[in-house]
Amino acid sequence: MSFSYDTKNELCHLNVQKVCCARAEAYGILLYCNTFNSTEVRIVTENPNFATRLPKLFQRAFGLRFDRQSEPGQQGKLVFQITEGKKLDRIINTLGYDPRQNLVLHINFAMVEEPCCRAAFLRGVFFAGGSITDPLKRYHLELTTSHLQASRELGVLLRESGYPPKSISRNASFVTYFKQSDQIEDFLTLIGAPVAAMNVMTAKMEKDLRNSVNRQLNCDSANVDKAISAAMEQMEAIRRLREAEKLEDLPDKLKETVLLREKYPELTLAELAREFDPPVTKSCLNHRLRKILELAKGIESNTTSQEEQENEPLQIGK
Repeated sequence: MSFSYDTKNELCHLNVQKVCCARAEAYGILLYCNTFNSTEVRIVTENPNFATRLPKLFQRAFGLRFDRQSEPGQQGKLVFQITEGKKLDRIINTLGYDPRQNLVLHINFAMVEEPCCRAAFLRGVFFAGGSITDPLKRYHLELTTSHLQASRELGVLLRESGYPPKSISRNASFVTYFKQSDQIEDFLTLIGAPVAAMNVMTAKMEKDLRNSVNRQLNCDSANVDKAISAAMEQMEAIRRLREAEKLEDLPDKLKETVLLREKYPELTLAELAREFDPPVTKSCLNHRLRKILELAKGIESNTTSQEEQENEPLQIGK
């Protein structure tokens, strides 16, 4: 099952209690369902739990039954339809529209003034037009309708509720969406899906932890590469000093450093510092190794200078 499916199943467990909230939830469903006009209401779903909830909700909200509805236990798309004129007039009147005029769908804000009704309305919107991506993959919750004015006014309602969404048109539909995990968590909590909200939060924590571990591993890998590169450079410097027979001329502390670095070429600076007797500080060891590198560079510089002099062409006087 998808994350959207599980979230809607969680919402279906909420009781249909207050009439005002039942009407607000049904209102959200109607604005975002397949068809709602002066001649037909048509709601299509594949979620059997939502299909079980719909008849109870419309009975509570409008005191009516669907003219046509799929049988319980039926597989595939489940259809709920109202075409009887008196029933449609009752719904339209209850929602504050004028049945004598063309039905232009917009949000009647008087229906969602109370916080409980607003939450119920948004729950209905999510039931009919909502989807949410598995938060382990990415954060995305969207609410889709074919009614432009309803989509615009939903954006206003969400901003007033403290959840500023983004919007986009897609084909013939209008999409209101969130991409921030904290906004999705708050929205799901508001409409009555705290378990889904907690799953989003848990997914975010797992992602943050995984990213933190990856950053640490990358940092550790970079440090290891840096330590290996430094050790190789030090070993090369020691080799040049040995070839130039300069090791015996070194002070005792540098001789000790050379011997331990040759003995433990794989150790980091901090690990190598602990091998001295007595142990030395990392700063002290770093100073000694820099001195060894400088001496080796001095030998290389002198060698290069001598080779340039030997290769310089003889100047024959006139």
